[in-house]
Amino acid sequence: MNRFDTPSPLLPEIIALHGKWHAQREAVVCDDQRLNWAQFSAAINRFANALHGRGIGRGDRVAVLMSNSVEMAQALFGIMAAGAVSVPINLSVSKTALVSMIEDSASKAVIASADQALRIDALPKLQSAELLRVCDQPLTGWLSFANFLADAASAPPNVIIEEDDALNVIYSSGTTGLPKGIVHTHRGRRHWAFDLAIALRYHGRPRTLLTIGLYSNISWVAMLCTVLGGGTLVIHRRFDAANFLSTVAEESITHTAMVPIQFQRVVEAMRSTTSDVSSMQAMMSCGSPLHCKLKQEIFQRFECGIIELYGLTEGIITTMEPEEASDRWSSVGKPLLGTDIRIVGSDDREVAAGQSGELVSRGALAMPCYLNRTDATAEAGWTDPQGSLWLRSGDIGYIDEEGYLYIVDRKKDMILSGGQNIYPQDIEAVLTTHSDVDDVAVIGLPSERWGETPVALLVPRTGSDIDSAAILAWCNQRLGKQQRIADVIIIDELPRNPNGKILKRELRQEFKERCYD
Repeated sequence: MNRFDTPSPLLPEIIALHGKWHAQREAVVCDDQRLNWAQFSAAINRFANALHGRGIGRGDRVAVLMSNSVEMAQALFGIMAAGAVSVPINLSVSKTALVSMIEDSASKAVIASADQALRIDALPKLQSAELLRVCDQPLTGWLSFANFLADAASAPPNVIIEEDDALNVIYSSGTTGLPKGIVHTHRGRRHWAFDLAIALRYHGRPRTLLTIGLYSNISWVAMLCTVLGGGTLVIHRRFDAANFLSTVAEESITHTAMVPIQFQRVVEAMRSTTSDVSSMQAMMSCGSPLHCKLKQEIFQRFECGIIELYGLTEGIITTMEPEEASDRWSSVGKPLLGTDIRIVGSDDREVAAGQSGELVSRGALAMPCYLNRTDATAEAGWTDPQGSLWLRSGDIGYIDEEGYLYIVDRKKDMILSGGQNIYPQDIEAVLTTHSDVDDVAVIGLPSERWGETPVALLVPRTGSDIDSAAILAWCNQRLGKQQRIADVIIIDELPRNPNGKILKRELRQEFKERCYD
C-alpha cells in the first residue's frame, strides 16, 4: 500500500528545512556575528562533513569543551547532523572529572576553545590519547576550525539517523568520582523540543537569549525549542545583568532560560534603571528553587511573569504556568503534556494526595539509560503494579488535591548552588584524604548569592592541630569551581543512626541560621 505520509522529521532534518524555506531569517547572533538560517545550516553541514572526512561518524562520541560562541553552536549541531554524539562538558569541572568524562564516553574527538585546549594539553592522562583535536583558534597540536572546515562541503551529510540513535550525553555532575552520563536519543530530544515548546510558549519566531553555558541542559532546552520554531539564538559569552537588559531591548528578545541567581541579579539591576522588557513573551527559571519573594518581584517587573520548571536532565519535568502561580507560589506545577508523575513512599507504594514521598515519572522525555552504568540505570527505575517502568527522581515531594507538585526535600542530599548540582559525597571524598581529618559531612547551607552553598562539617583526628582556613584552601584547590566549599566548621562528632549513616537533616537543622554571601 502506498503512503504519502512520512516519519516525523528529526532535528537535523528540521534544521535543513529551515535553511531551505526560511533562508533569510536570522538564526544565530553573538557579538558582531550574525548568521541567517541558510548560513547556519550550511555551517552545520560543513562541520558534519568535516567530521565524516576525519573518520568520525554515526554513533561516535565527540567531547565539546567550549565557551559560548557561534562556533560552539555550530559544533553541537554539526555533531548532531553527522549522526555522531556530542558530549558537552561543563567548563568548571575538576581535572579528574574532565579526564573521566572523556574516557568514560570513549570520545574519539574533542572540540575546544583555546583556553580549554591548553587545559587539556596540561593533563598527562590525555596527552597521549588518540583524539581528533579541533580548536576554535590556531594552536600548536590542534587542528584549527579554519583548517578543519577548509574542504568540507556545505551540502547535507550522507548519513542515515534512526530515532533511537543517541544524540548527546550530558554528565550529571563534574566531580572527583565517576560522573553519570545521561543519554538522550534523537527521538527523545525531538520530544524535548516539541513538548517543551508548548509548555514554555515558544511560537512564531522566538528570539531567545542564552546566558548559560551551551553545555548545560538548561541551554539545550532553550536551544531546542528555538530551533524547532526556526527562531533566533542570541548568545552571550557570559552573564551580566546590565548586558542582559540592554540586549532584551536592542534585540527584541522574546524568551530566555536562566537560574534563580541570574534573575535575582536582573531584578536588582532593574531597581536602579529603566529597562524596556516589553518584548519578552516567556521566561523560564530552573536549576534550583525560585524563592517566593523573588518570584513575586519578577511578576511585578515582567508582564509575562515567569514559568518555573522543575526537572532532571534524565527527563522528569513539571512547569508552573504564570497564570496559576499567585495562589501557589511554592509549587512547581504539573507535568508536561503526555507525561505522568506519582509519589511513592518508602515501601515503594503510591501515596495519597498531600503525603510526601519520592517523585517518579514516565513519558517520552525520559532517558533510555545512563552510559555504561547498568547498575545506576536499574537503580533509577520504579515498577508500578501494572508492570510499567517509571523513572525515580531522588527528590521528595507531594502532590496536593488539585494535582500541583511541591518539592520539599532532596532524597540524595544533593546541593543546588547557582543552578548547579553539587554532590556532597564527592567533596567528602576529597576531604577524607587529608591527614588531619577523621570524619566529615558536607551539607548545603543558605547563601544570599547562590541560594545554597556547600559547607564542610569536620571532625579532626585526635591530636591534630587543625586550621579550618588551611583546610578550606587545601580542599578548594582540589575541587571544580562549582564544587568549592564556603566554610569549614570544626565539630566534635557527627550524628549517625544505628546503621552508621550520617544524619544530614539534623546537621542542616542545627546550622540553618548560618547564611553566606
